[in-house]
Amino acid sequence: MLRKQLKTLCAGLALLALIGALTLSIVVQARPAYAASSVTINGATTYQTIDGFGASEAFGQANAMINAGSTLERQMLDLLFSPTTGAGLTILRNLIPSDSSHTIEPNSPGSPTATPQYVSIGTDWGQLPLTQQVIQNYGVTRIYADAWSAPGFMKTNGSESNGGTLCGAPGATCSSGDWRQAYANYLVQYIKDYQAAGVTITNIGFVNEPNLTTSYSSMVMNPTQTADFAKILGPTLANAGLSAQIVCCDAEGWDLAPSYTSAIVNDATANSYVKVISSHGYTGAPTSSLNSNGKPVWETEWSTFDSFDAAWDDGSDASGLTWAQHIHVGLTSANLSAFLYWWGVASTSVSSDNQGLIQLNGTTITPSKRLWAFANYSRFVRPGAVRIGASSSDSNLLVSAYRNTNGTLAIVVINLASSNTATTFSLQNTNVANGATVTPYLTNSSNNTAAQATLSVSGGSFSATVPARSLVTYVIPAGTGGVTPTPTPAPTSTPTPAPSPSPTATPSPTPAPTSTPSPTPTPTPGAACQVHYSVASQWPGGFQGSITITNTGSSPINGWTLRFSFTAGQQITQLWNGSYTQQGAQVTITNASYNAQIPAGATLGASPGFLASWNGSNPAPTSFTLNGATCSVV
Repeated sequence: MLRKQLKTLCAGLALLALIGALTLSIVVQARPAYAASSVTINGATTYQTIDGFGASEAFGQANAMINAGSTLERQMLDLLFSPTTGAGLTILRNLIPSDSSHTIEPNSPGSPTATPQYVSIGTDWGQLPLTQQVIQNYGVTRIYADAWSAPGFMKTNGSESNGGTLCGAPGATCSSGDWRQAYANYLVQYIKDYQAAGVTITNIGFVNEPNLTTSYSSMVMNPTQTADFAKILGPTLANAGLSAQIVCCDAEGWDLAPSYTSAIVNDATANSYVKVISSHGYTGAPTSSLNSNGKPVWETEWSTFDSFDAAWDDGSDASGLTWAQHIHVGLTSANLSAFLYWWGVASTSVSSDNQGLIQLNGTTITPSKRLWAFANYSRFVRPGAVRIGASSSDSNLLVSAYRNTNGTLAIVVINLASSNTATTFSLQNTNVANGATVTPYLTNSSNNTAAQATLSVSGGSFSATVPARSLVTYVIPAGTGGVTPTPTPAPTSTPTPAPSPSPTATPSPTPAPTSTPSPTPTPTPGAACQVHYSVASQWPGGFQGSITITNTGSSPINGWTLRFSFTAGQQITQLWNGSYTQQGAQVTITNASYNAQIPAGATLGASPGFLASWNGSNPAPTSFTLNGATCSVV
């Protein structure tokens, strides 16, 4: 978007300094490989659950894609979202427009309590038809709608641009009154407009880069003000019967995120409503974890701004190899559950720099190598995957590993060395069978996530030569082993958002509910508890749900059994992060071996999620018991 070209010179210089430091570090570390290296994958260690990877087509880019014609549009969508030929992105981030030409409320109704004058959402700047396509054709079900600003008449400066604060927020008084509830209602109406078009918005953000005043859509909110508004938006969504999860607060960079995160998690009410912590990567890269109180953390926007660069390894901040390292560090050091670039496709009619993974110039489509860096992660690390232990004896090999919900194991390796590196991969606590087939997918200057000759597991390991200056994902499919979690998850585990099944294809998660239950520790009777039940997505005859369990008592829970009843004939067909039985309407879910414990005052890290059928109506269960104790429902 034009917004990023308007960032301050200081921010640009800070970013260049950061990139320069990273590049210098890489150059210093790089060295030829003189001996075989070793990599260890340990399925007994688990970290965060992955929600996905994504991009946006905000500020008119969606229109540019649609106006390019159906053939070119399909080519671009395939490159971004196809899990077989493209990057396989699974999250689409949409802008909630606030300018008078595109917003659903262009005019003030006169007062905060007057009847809103909503107008038709139309195509929502091209985003609505684009969203419908990624859902129908690619099975994308996580749609993040994010507002850069409230409509101007709701703000202290009377404009949707140039900063200004929401009237009624702490410290922001306006003669026109308190517009906080009206803004929450406005966001709910936007979600309902999409719902009427058959699209479920799964995540909602009410502010973008709240520290920054710009000449385009922008709204300034301090941490206290964001926590305050979350406490208004949360009940408004619930009262409207909407399950969209609140995301906060999309700070401009990781250096600014802690203050916003702290304001949310240290306010008990705000903390109960905000489900995802988010930030961008501009003024500070995601290199360390945020104190999110167990909530998933997303990096929701990042790009570079010099002239368009499609190269893999030219030493620039825009090269594919640089972005492969950004993703790796984000996932392994910041424990990110989601990593989003800024634009997926950027038309030269709007921007001609590196803000897009793909450039559209007239009828010419040019994918950058950044796209294929994403592909080596997103195509093989699917929503619901859990990051597991991975270590390397060679500092030039950056390694991470993931267990998908269908049992597939993905090992992602970046080789920073200037020569090929012979490597032995030891698979510990993974239950990968000898003889299992391993398929490498290579991205470098000559290859775009290209399948290579298969390898074979022998004696609990396999050997491979990792090409110089490359990114390789080694995939061991389900049915030849996979990874089974063990009873001791890592303490950095985060909540498990559900995988993203497609309403038009066989859902990807395939855990077997009839498998042998894992050992269950002795339950703690009478535990105080809180449950949040949500529907992540719904389609004719089926839906995807998740259940968040919080131990509100003063003693830890060591083993749990959750019971509830459906009221409209819903039937669970698959469940992950636990075992289940269903007799009629009554559902019983017990912990898996790796998520048996819930510390006092904590939320369960690996929360149960499921696929289920419905017919006619799909109301949420109204009561839950945990180890026999009745839980409060939020």
